Amino acid sequence: MARVLKRIESYYDAVPRSSARAEDFGPLTFFVREGADGWPFYARPALGRPDGASPADVERVRARQRELGLPEAFEWVAETTPGLRAAVEASGLVVHEHPLMVLEGDPLAVPEPEGALVRTLAADDPRLADAVAAPYAAFGATPGPGDARRVAVRITAGLTALAAAFDAASGQALAGGQVQPVGDVAEVVGVGTRPEARRRGLGLAVTAELVARARAGGAGLVFLTASDAGVERLYARLGFRTVATALIGEAPAS
Repeated sequence: MARVLKRIESYYDAVPRSSARAEDFGPLTFFVREGADGWPFYARPALGRPDGASPADVERVRARQRELGLPEAFEWVAETTPGLRAAVEASGLVVHEHPLMVLEGDPLAVPEPEGALVRTLAADDPRLADAVAAPYAAFGATPGPGDARRVAVRITAGLTALAAAFDAASGQALAGGQVQPVGDVAEVVGVGTRPEARRRGLGLAVTAELVARARAGGAGLVFLTASDAGVERLYARLGFRTVATALIGEAPAS
């Protein structure tokens, strides 16, 4: 499993670099988005330096994040960088734990959702914006004005694939998500289902479609982070298994 986590660490360091610049803070790297509508990235352990960050190192990064008006956020894997949690918490940030799950082989079969069609979208698909909006609705949010355009650009560049489940009658996107490949590693991200369409297996069907897309593109390792134990059990139905703990440090809620 150490080899798998090493591959995931390399992925985590590589994936933001397509749309962010990396600022060096010794044992930490802070990824700064390029462009006003880019994703507000995070700081994480510098590749090849699994430990050694101090509270002072964390404070330096947080000061830079505040200077740029970006979230004070850190992401890392507990088993790979065990000492970072103490430094992050000492700086006053709150740390959240999430299951890190890996799929070995093909996903297990899941029932085809009744009354819905699951498919991968091209960059110029007229339903792209609707598909991008579905996961946001799952969390009571709405996408920003440039989000659909940014996803289209990333699809064209081969940096992401977007799949969605559409209602067979109305054509509305009920669930959606993305998979982001880097070399032979891919991460499933942002899968969400509209509240009124839950408990129909749509999220699992979308995830299975994304895994199939990643496998077709040559990804030998597919992984994801579950939000909680309940979601962890759902992904286990596809064959994902928990191998580590993803940690997110962020400012306390006001």
